[in-house]
Amino acid sequence: MTDNVLYTYVVRLADDAIILSQRLSEWCGHASHIEEDVALSNIALDLIGQARILYSHAARLEGKGRTEDDICFFRVERQYTNCLLVEQPNADFAVTITRQLFFSAFMLPFWTALKSSGDVILSGLAAKAEKEVAYHLRHSSEWFIRLGDGTPESHSRIEAAVDGLWMYTGELFDVDEITAGLVKRGLAIDPETLRSEWNETINAVLARATISRPDDCWMQIGGRSGEHTEHLGHLLSPMQYLQRSYPGETW
Repeated sequence: MTDNVLYTYVVRLADDAIILSQRLSEWCGHASHIEEDVALSNIALDLIGQARILYSHAARLEGKGRTEDDICFFRVERQYTNCLLVEQPNADFAVTITRQLFFSAFMLPFWTALKSSGDVILSGLAAKAEKEVAYHLRHSSEWFIRLGDGTPESHSRIEAAVDGLWMYTGELFDVDEITAGLVKRGLAIDPETLRSEWNETINAVLARATISRPDDCWMQIGGRSGEHTEHLGHLLSPMQYLQRSYPGETW
């Protein structure tokens, strides 16, 4: 039976994971040293694994015979529903680490809570993803603290990254009719219930990194409804190239 509402929710989660994995994959072969090159690639692979499960689940929910690859690779920018945070360019290592910290600090309590979902695929994935994201958060936190409490140059770069990305963090907690309806059905998590834990984690890391928390400000939203920054289209071009060049091929 087709469940369009749950399909939309699952695709949102998948889009978050696949877009962030693409951003992290851009570091492959370009990180400062081999160990970090491998670490970022492994985090990207974790996210790709999560995205594959979610896209496959979405395809079943949709009931139109599409595959995970169809949903992932054959949509245009406005059809993606990832949050705006994950599509922001790497810029430098400080931005990559800060973006990962903000996202992972949200996703760890999210997956922990989603283990109670009435959807067996989501609850099963949550149990697996919780362990993966715990590492993602630890890795980004340790780097953030090292850079923030490091040299004047690394401190200023982390500070600039926080200031530049902060306005995208509010969307993580945005609740619309899709989410609210699924929360009532026991299938989804109200992100607002995760705000206090996110704040606690972020405040603790910022303090150890000697970085001031930005003042409350206007928050940019729109990703969930397909309204993206100019960066997403440039990200999708290399990500979708192979599938669009050779549609229907198997590897």
